[in-house]
Amino acid sequence: MKSVIVIPARMESTRLPRKMLLAETGKTLIEHTFQAARQSGLATDVLVATDHPEIEQTVQSFGGKAVLTDPNHPSGTERLAEVAASLPEFDLFINVQGDEPEILGQDIDRVIGRLQSTPEAIVATLATPIRDPGRLSDPACVKVVMDSDGRAMYFSRSPIPMPRTGPENWLQIDPPCFFQHIGVYGYRRDHLLQIPDLPPARIEAIESLEQLRFLNAGWPVFVDVIPHAFPGIDTREGYESFVRRQANG
Repeated sequence: MKSVIVIPARMESTRLPRKMLLAETGKTLIEHTFQAARQSGLATDVLVATDHPEIEQTVQSFGGKAVLTDPNHPSGTERLAEVAASLPEFDLFINVQGDEPEILGQDIDRVIGRLQSTPEAIVATLATPIRDPGRLSDPACVKVVMDSDGRAMYFSRSPIPMPRTGPENWLQIDPPCFFQHIGVYGYRRDHLLQIPDLPPARIEAIESLEQLRFLNAGWPVFVDVIPHAFPGIDTREGYESFVRRQANG
């Protein structure tokens, strides 16, 4: 099965304007993410799907591939679906957010490998253990609960599962009890094309989490656990932390 990584990259960002083009490391943020995605050993190609000609030109300037998509898409998933409609030669589409410059190629390959090895998986994604109580209580940190086979049971901004009784060291227990969802998604092309027409789920609106639409539709979402993941860049503080990590090698 041929797979392609698509990086949705829009110009406007509520909390960090024009973040795709920030370049305090000597490279734009979108170039960092593009180069990180190219470390995948299983993907056939990498391209950027953007809503703005300036991002398209920036990607082309460093030798990357970029396509302009409808600026009115409500999410990166719809942007991905537009690209998928024009690329029938690919079976699997991997959504890597443009603000994930430290994503590891081996983690992307976990998503691709899951779709290749698990025929019943319609969507594949990642999670990492939560050990910090601040992350567990933070609504911006999306949590996921999986069954014993790795299928997602629910995603939430609330702490799940919620311990009712038991030891006080739930966060230190092995195997881990709590997992943060990492927003890298793999889709089979035929289902990806259906997503723009899937009716929004009530739980999706309540939690403001589009992945709940997949569960509401009855789609199996498989989650692979990785030991660690850097956070996506949503704020100025997050970007400055990334710049410091780059400076320190």
